[in-house]
Amino acid sequence: MEEPVSHPASSHPPKLPPVYLLVFLQAVVSAASLVVEIVAGRMLAPYVGMSLYTWTSIIAVVLAGFSAGHWVGGRLAERPSSTGLMATGLGLVGAALTTAAAVFLLRWSAEPIITALTAPIASITVLSMIVFFLPSFFAGIPAPVLARIAVDADRAKAGRALGAMFAAGALGAIAGTLLAGFVFISYLGSIGTLAAVTVTYALCAALLLGLARRKTPVIVPAAIVLVAALAIAGSGLAAENPCKRESNYFCIRVVDISPEVKTPVRLMVLDHLAHGVSARDYPEVMFTLHASMLELIGRTRMEDRPFSAFFIGGGTYSIPRSWGPKPQIDVTVAEIDPAVTEMAEKYFWFDPSVARIFHEDARRALASRPDKYDVVIGDAFTDITVPQHLVTKEFFELVRSRLTDDGVYLMNVIDHADRLQALEAITATLRSVFPEVEIWVQNTGQPLEGRQVFILAAGNSRSKTSRLEGLDPEPYEAGRLTQDTVRRLTTSEHALILTDDYAPIDRLMALQE
Repeated sequence: MEEPVSHPASSHPPKLPPVYLLVFLQAVVSAASLVVEIVAGRMLAPYVGMSLYTWTSIIAVVLAGFSAGHWVGGRLAERPSSTGLMATGLGLVGAALTTAAAVFLLRWSAEPIITALTAPIASITVLSMIVFFLPSFFAGIPAPVLARIAVDADRAKAGRALGAMFAAGALGAIAGTLLAGFVFISYLGSIGTLAAVTVTYALCAALLLGLARRKTPVIVPAAIVLVAALAIAGSGLAAENPCKRESNYFCIRVVDISPEVKTPVRLMVLDHLAHGVSARDYPEVMFTLHASMLELIGRTRMEDRPFSAFFIGGGTYSIPRSWGPKPQIDVTVAEIDPAVTEMAEKYFWFDPSVARIFHEDARRALASRPDKYDVVIGDAFTDITVPQHLVTKEFFELVRSRLTDDGVYLMNVIDHADRLQALEAITATLRSVFPEVEIWVQNTGQPLEGRQVFILAAGNSRSKTSRLEGLDPEPYEAGRLTQDTVRRLTTSEHALILTDDYAPIDRLMALQE
């Protein structure tokens, strides 16, 4: 009779966490990491704006962080399960700490980085890397480790376990994206959302460290770091938010620039762009050159007769505030962000009863209603980007179909005088739709240099004058460029016809810097 073979205790594999728990952890970590990616765009906006370049940099940096984290996680997955769980828990400790610190790191680094790197694309990329690479790196570590343990935990159904882990990662990413965009940022704001992610990472880290079932000297320091991360997240919530109002679209700030207390004057900043200025006691003064020229040219074209006007964007509602109370002017505004309208009413003395307001995209507002207007004013241009769908041939054709026979479309363009590539493309596109296109600019008596504000006027006829005098609030003279100059611009090699299929306005604007 044979004696039974005895196995040493060490030959028994350690008890592994159930697959469903690993799937749950993977989904939560994936969701949290995608929340951070979405919040990154909102956090960077007050410093560098929201553009194609912002999102391109954020996505590239986050994916780079995930890739590096996955590589490290793959190395950890080769180790015993308890070691892998311990290391993964420590990785999420790092994720919690770097996520909590992102708010302060961005505030401390933004100004010196933007000052040192004058090119917008460079500053956007570097800021994204400094603030969001490490949170993504640490969040990328768990996936390979948890997948390996899931396979080991149920070898009879290894394929199903692996598939479940991949599916959990994808579903978590979807859930995180939806929750960030539709729930968290809207109700918690970007800082509150990052605090919630920090707490989530901390809980997952604590669970993984517990699952490791190992008492090591790193547990106490890890616990201290987690407490520090939560404290930093809490201090972020207590710190002053740079946004007066954080909406679904913008970080909205209100800056008092009053020259004297008795005459309040305020500036609205959307993300990082000074969008408009209004004075309580002087609604007829625009305070910015582009708004003043838009108002002046539009009013002059109408020759003091009754007219209707449609505004693409509201902002401070400076021109609607000036025109709206006049009985001979019918004002309609398409402002996509209801919060902007609320701020204009609360802080910029705008009375919403003097205008018809649609809180939707301007192109949709025009396309869905057959109303015709005498003046359509577009003020959507920023420093390095502009909504592409508002500068295409198809959009200009829509605008023309909504203008009366003697109506005019006005829009501002900001471009660099020694390049003018954006101006050339937009002018050429307008000329492909309208019989007459004019370019107006402030007449200083000096050659154009640096960044310039141009006003484009398009319609069936020319303005009756080529010189106008206005206030912004200082007196200035606006002049119309000659038709020969306009023709030269629109026959330039850079005079692209922008279409819904191809409108590289971001590239043309980025070349300004």
